[in-house]
Amino acid sequence: MANEHTFVVNKKCPVCGMETPVIKVRSRLATLGVDNDYCCHYRGINQYLYHIWVCEHCGFAADEKTFLSVLPERHKNAVSKFLQEKKVHFIFNEERSVPDGLASLQLALYCAEAMNTSLARQAGMTLRMAWIYRMEKNQEKEREYMEKALQLYERSLYTERYPIDNLTDNMVMYLIGVTYSRLGNKEMASQFISRLISDRSLKVNNSSLYKDAKTLWEDLRAEHKEEQKEN
Repeated sequence: MANEHTFVVNKKCPVCGMETPVIKVRSRLATLGVDNDYCCHYRGINQYLYHIWVCEHCGFAADEKTFLSVLPERHKNAVSKFLQEKKVHFIFNEERSVPDGLASLQLALYCAEAMNTSLARQAGMTLRMAWIYRMEKNQEKEREYMEKALQLYERSLYTERYPIDNLTDNMVMYLIGVTYSRLGNKEMASQFISRLISDRSLKVNNSSLYKDAKTLWEDLRAEHKEEQKEN
């Protein structure tokens, strides 16, 4: 069944080399809103279900940028071995269900682990799984995957060198802070966000991120005052 928000193109799989249909989301979509952790809500589609491209032949799964890149031989071999051992078979559907979207992200995570991809990139995929559950109003699963993403982001922040893709260490610090906040740990959220708003260079170099951090900081302070009143 076709989806008015998506279209199908054929691309060469970077692992097996065969042509495979993949789904692209149209660029002009009506935005309903954006959450403070940058989860974007669009009218009529959950675009995170389509974030990952999957080869219908070998099962390789990755985001568009990775899928279109030339992979080193060691990565191809590592992924091929994993896919063959697990006997992966992902059925192509132009309109993905929630289970399809989650399965594609989980498969992409396995492939990323096989290629020893950065923890930051793995965290991003994990956070997208949390966002899918958020849109499905499944708070238990959303929380589970936010916690997993948080662990990956924290490990990345202390062990990896930035920038990674489009991520800076400041952006990851914000994502850690806002995720702690959404999980109810206001103390840890405040620790990370206070580091951002006290960084004068951030206000100059990335004013939008500074503004987001300041808004969250003010929300955290307001919540803290409310809690003190109640006690």
